[in-house]
Amino acid sequence: MEDAVLLRPGSGPALAFSVDFITPIVDDPETYGAIAAANALSDIYAMGGEPQVALAICGFPQELLPLEILEKIFRGGRDKAAEAGCAIAGGHTVLDPELKYGLCVIGSVSGAGLSQTHAKPGDRLVLTKPLGFGIAAQSIKQAKLSGDELETTIAAMATLNKGAKDAALAAGARAATDVTGFGLLGHLHHLASASGLGARIRLRAVPTLDFIRRLATAGLVPGGSRKNLEYVSPHTRFGDDVAEVDRLILADAQTSGGLLIAVPPDRESTLIRELERHNAPARAVIGELVSGKPGSVEITSE
Repeated sequence: MEDAVLLRPGSGPALAFSVDFITPIVDDPETYGAIAAANALSDIYAMGGEPQVALAICGFPQELLPLEILEKIFRGGRDKAAEAGCAIAGGHTVLDPELKYGLCVIGSVSGAGLSQTHAKPGDRLVLTKPLGFGIAAQSIKQAKLSGDELETTIAAMATLNKGAKDAALAAGARAATDVTGFGLLGHLHHLASASGLGARIRLRAVPTLDFIRRLATAGLVPGGSRKNLEYVSPHTRFGDDVAEVDRLILADAQTSGGLLIAVPPDRESTLIRELERHNAPARAVIGELVSGKPGSVEITSE
């Protein structure tokens, strides 16, 4: 299950095609547009590609919201796409009782790029953004985040995965995926399955937003994250000391999450240096891929 459709013409770079859209997760419409655009562009970066052009897609409840809101959403998406060097060349808007916005993106992929099928046993798994955006979004709806916590969450979600992609390619990484709706465990299960491998994760190595465990313990976990945990549980072996709240965080449905990169062990330190150079929000080695039942995941506390 690759993150984008890849079309390889007879010559020249391959083309990656993807589409993604989300409902609002923050109140400010311009910020919402920026996060939605970053989320949609991420699929191209997960393939090792560069976004080139995009079409905007929007469902807008005109009877409920003024058109100024629509203008601000489009502006936020346009500016974030421009940051990525990607032009929004048009799109389509329909009347819809539920607001939603995103992009259909075309990108170019030179060389082999990054593919979920190319990982090898022993590859280290590196995560480039902290977990917890789904829980944070649930908390935003209930006004449970402080101003600083909200600012931290928005900054991380609005950060493009371009730097993480550039670092992965510079370090000689073979495979990657972006951590979005299926959560870390779901996307790791897909990557490991595609490469015919198992995976091991060390819970204490996984970066999370500092305040997320408190919120999850208070029950601020979205239904999608709970469904994710149900989905991956048949493929996952949790250590006895891995608490339920931590299992939910590992399965938390992310919006505009980071890249999960599989890199050869002798290139691990190079990748970490490259991620530091590109200012990735997190750059943690969280586990490794191993020979084993395809798609199986083992979680230990240490």
